[in-house]
Amino acid sequence: MIDRLLKQGQGWRLGWDSQAEIYKGLVGSQDWAIELTEAELNEFCRLLHQLAQTMEQMKDHLMDSERIACEAESDLLWMEVEGFPHAYSLRLILHQDRRFEGNWSADAVKELIEATQLLKVF
Repeated sequence: MIDRLLKQGQGWRLGWDSQAEIYKGLVGSQDWAIELTEAELNEFCRLLHQLAQTMEQMKDHLMDSERIACEAESDLLWMEVEGFPHAYSLRLILHQDRRFEGNWSADAVKELIEATQLLKVF
């Protein structure tokens, strides 16, 4: 597992610090970021991949101009993708003790998904 990593691209940031005491993960955009516990980051990655797979599966069932919204939730967070199967935005809401809401544009989501695959924490 990687000890410390910060990846960023157009409109997204993703970080991991295995030495951090509580908040080992980081997600964000160019304008905002939030540190996450390991469990929160694991759920973020898991749900993001679940939503990405759902959008991929939906492409054969929708017309080219048809938009869709899908959501996934756990005890720790809620996530939603909205748009076309090939280009969609992402929204995140943290539950529990810390309340937080953030989002990524469709331009950032594909690279963010790819970056989560490099963390190998979920």
